[in-house]
This record gives sequence, structure tokens and C-alpha cells, in this order.
Amino acid sequence: MAEPTFNVLWLQSGGCGGCSMSLLCADTADFRGLLRQIGVNLLWHPALSVESGHESLDILQDCLNGTVPLHALCLEGAVLRGPEGSGRFHMLAGTQEPMLKWVERLSTVAHHVVAVGSCAAFGGITSGGINPTDACGLQFEGDHPGGLLGVQWRGQAGLPVVNVAGCPTHPGWVLETLAGLADGSLDANVIDALARPRFYSDQLVHHACIRNEYYEYKASAHKPSDLGCLMENMGCKGTQAHADCNIRLWNGEGSCIRGGYACISCTEPGFEEPGHAFHQTPKVAGIPIGLPTDMHKAWFVALASLSKSATPRRVKLNSTADHLVVAPQIKKTRLK
Repeated sequence: MAEPTFNVLWLQSGGCGGCSMSLLCADTADFRGLLRQIGVNLLWHPALSVESGHESLDILQDCLNGTVPLHALCLEGAVLRGPEGSGRFHMLAGTQEPMLKWVERLSTVAHHVVAVGSCAAFGGITSGGINPTDACGLQFEGDHPGGLLGVQWRGQAGLPVVNVAGCPTHPGWVLETLAGLADGSLDANVIDALARPRFYSDQLVHHACIRNEYYEYKASAHKPSDLGCLMENMGCKGTQAHADCNIRLWNGEGSCIRGGYACISCTEPGFEEPGHAFHQTPKVAGIPIGLPTDMHKAWFVALASLSKSATPRRVKLNSTADHLVVAPQIKKTRLK
């Protein structure tokens, strides 16, 4: 196998490091080998690389002066611009310079820049509340274009910042993005309006959800342990969230909803401040405010009313229990 030639530099800014933790759950026993297989050479990662101190700074400097070509700069965590635009809330150790200055300079020489996680993409949880650190994404502040690099910024390969949004990201999203950039298949045609790779953002968390039968009949859960649909009462936004979480399962078998937790739409800008408790569904006149994507309110009301009137007894009883109370009937299925 040829030596990988797509150089990736990974920096961490204002965040929890959860996307790196998630990345280590990639479905492989040989993480470095998997990177080599997709043609990626990981120049440096603050937690996964042996270089530290002046050795790591030398790598950054080699990228800046062109000694080492920088094909993809990955940033995990939001950019901290405070106080008052100085960036001094986050200094890169050993340099006496703010991290945002390093990100700006490295972005000018990078072929691609990748925002890993919703914090780096949109500001995320780091920018929530009164945002005392003035945190933002690389090219977005929430759903508003801008961020650290500005609307017009493009990498040397011509793409805007590629936003692998999620809190945290699925390891497959990150690795598939890097593989697509490395082989040239990820271009402007396969990112959406928020610059997320469409291989996962063209799906909804609702797709392949194991609670879909309950959703179809609007047989809803009333407490966290219930088997029913979590949308009507428990705050689930799976019908609005762009991600393939229930198709590309986490650790090969799970997702938030399969674990009993409502989808909080963590791939979307502004998810961190929904304006209500995450486990509650706001309603007006009994109708959820956050309706499924592409569905008109009148159609939803009509469908919900019809569905509830047609709910089988089995589905109704199971929806408010923490285990199957009534099993499906055994019925002959042969045509006659």
C-alpha cells in the first residue's frame, strides 16, 4: 500500500473534546491503519500524537512555511474570540499567541478546512447563554454566515469550511469526509446549504427509527421509559434533524433514540438553546410547535387525528409501557 499523502492537522479549541472521544469509537481495531487505508496522514492531534511542546509547534510551523503541505486543517471546538476580540481566552501553549491567530494563519495555507462538531461549525454549546468567551464557529455564528473566517473565505481547493456538525460527531462522518476530500469526491455538489456533507445530512434521524410504528399512529410516550413515539410529549426532533443516526448506528448498534433519549437535533445550528427544556415538546393548542420537516400544520393535524383513531390496541398499550405488553398477532399471510 502506498504511503498516505493527504496531510491532516487537527487542533482543539473551545469545547469538551467529545468529537475526538467519539472518533476513537470508529469501527476498527487499528485506527492508524484505517487512516492509512483512506489515504490520510495525521500530522498531529493533541491527544493522539506523541509529539508535544516544541515538536508539535515545529509541525505547525512547517505547515505555515510550506515545508509540509497542509491538505486539511481540522478544528474541534468553537473559536474563542474574547475578550474584546483579542482571543486571549485561549492561548496556544508555548507561543504566547491566541489559538484564533493560528487558525487564521493555517487556514490561508490549507487546501481544506474542516469544522469537526457543532461547536466548530456553528458555535454550539460553547457559544450558549450569554457567551462570555465570544465563541463562534469557523464560518457560521449559529445559522448566520460569518464566524471567524467570514462568508467569503474559501480554502485553496475552492471549498468553504466543511461542517461535520454533530454533538458529538459520528466517527463515520469524520472519516468519510476526510476520505472524500482525500480522493477528490467531496466537492461543492455534495455539501448542503450549511456546508455539511450530504452523505449524512440528506437523511433525517427519523429515518429507520425503531419507534416509527408508534409515530405513524401518533401513539406517544408519556414518560422517559415508555416505548412510544417521543415527538409529541418528550421533545424529540428526529423528524427535523439532518443526520443518519438510525441508519449508521453508533458503535454498530445504538442511537440516542434507541437508548431511550429524545433527539435534540444536535447537527443543527442553535440546537443548544431551543427555548424550552430538551425533554419537553412545546405546543400551541395541543399541536407541537416543531412539526416534521416539509409537513404543513393542517396536514399534520388531520393525519394525527386520523392516525390516533385508527391506532391498534397493541400499539396503544405498548406505547405507554416500558416493555412489550401485547405481541403482534400470528396471522396467515399466504395469498388465496
